[in-house]
Amino acid sequence: MPDASGSARRGSVSAKENSVRREIIAACRSMNALGINQGTSGNISVRVGGYMVITPTALPYHKMKPSDLCRMPIAGEYGSCEGPLKPSSEWRFHLDIMRARPDVGAVVHCHSAYATALAICHKPIPAAHYMIAAAGGPTIRVAAYATYGTKELSEFALKALEGRTCCLLGNHGQIATGPTLDRALWLAVELETLAKQYTLAQLIGGAQILSDGEIATVVEKFKGYGPQKRETLKAAKPKRRR
Repeated sequence: MPDASGSARRGSVSAKENSVRREIIAACRSMNALGINQGTSGNISVRVGGYMVITPTALPYHKMKPSDLCRMPIAGEYGSCEGPLKPSSEWRFHLDIMRARPDVGAVVHCHSAYATALAICHKPIPAAHYMIAAAGGPTIRVAAYATYGTKELSEFALKALEGRTCCLLGNHGQIATGPTLDRALWLAVELETLAKQYTLAQLIGGAQILSDGEIATVVEKFKGYGPQKRETLKAAKPKRRR
């Protein structure tokens, strides 16, 4: 099994993994359709058991097939891969995030316009809106710049993600993570929305920033956020008078 600079014949793929591969391709196409990515610049990975399945490098999403995706062991030989194509050039930070953060089941990387503009200016996003709690804290940090695809960039990204679910990459783009691919993609869209709101607010007078205490309260409330089954409310029956 060669390292990520080469390719190898892929072994058998389970029905579950094949389903994940199809979901990754659908999410890649959604990134472009949602306007948070352009061309082949983004990449996605998903944890499947002890492996990470990741998009290949430089392949247009509309041409991508499940068999084109790469499989990389998370705890095994660093950088080894299976698949007919090379993995994304950003496989290092995908793999390092998976290794360092067992809570992360999926990583979405894209070059959304407003988030990237702030990343170019090395401007973190403060708590201008309470939805920043989705990032896990009162700020969305900017990782220091490093050449794409390098171990140095991976290390900077991990530092920016400490205690957070997403970050900006200096002069580059954004990273969003989640326990599932749906959640990570949702967060990538939310990050771009926050970046746009903050940028526009700065242009029309300056954003009023919420306190760390308020964001801590919202972070706690977010722990129960998401689709939930409605509980039947039973009215208390009045006691019969004797």
